Amino acid sequence: MVLIEWRKEFKIGIASADYEHEHLISVINVLFERLSGEHSMEDVQGHLGEIHALIEAHFALEEKIMRDTSYDEYAQHKADHDRLLDDIRDIMVEALDREDTGVHESLGERIEAWFMTHFGTHDTRLHTTGPGH
Repeated sequence: MVLIEWRKEFKIGIASADYEHEHLISVINVLFERLSGEHSMEDVQGHLGEIHALIEAHFALEEKIMRDTSYDEYAQHKADHDRLLDDIRDIMVEALDREDTGVHESLGERIEAWFMTHFGTHDTRLHTTGPGH
């Protein structure tokens, strides 16, 4: 099952960020698929931790690009990044609190909704008004 289908509309026109967007979506899809079966809590936490680390690393790159170019909506863009990272941490805590290995649906809904909104708003604006524009 694919959580997020890669689309060329996700490109923002910065090669390093575009590569990371595509790679990140691919890895999230693989990890999401792994979460769909029966797993130990340790496996679930490991997959969620890996998703969190990958997203956090990508956000660091994007935020550096925005700082280096004095992007005018850096604070809003970063706040949206922070919101997703908080959501993933919340999912990890909820899974531990409930000893619930079935975090698949919650994670899928939250990440998919966030990515679709973020790419359609913040990243689109970064592409049209950000570095080089």
